[in-house]
Amino acid sequence: MQVVLAIYVLGVAAGLFFTDARPLARVALALAWPIGPLAFLTVVTGLLVAALYIFPWFGAVVAAGIVAGWWLSS
Repeated sequence: MQVVLAIYVLGVAAGLFFTDARPLARVALALAWPIGPLAFLTVVTGLLVAALYIFPWFGAVVAAGIVAGWWLSS
């Protein structure tokens, strides 16, 4: 947990000192920077779910992989 807090504090410091914006915008960007990776994961997950529906062959391969992994792990 200390490593995560240290990374967050370094990101806040970088956002405060290296951002070319007004002070209020600097504070907002510095405090909100961890939302970026979460947004990235949300978008990629949504695209993969859409690909499962739009491209049936992709969905079939993924389903077969999930079944094979479940079968091999039990």
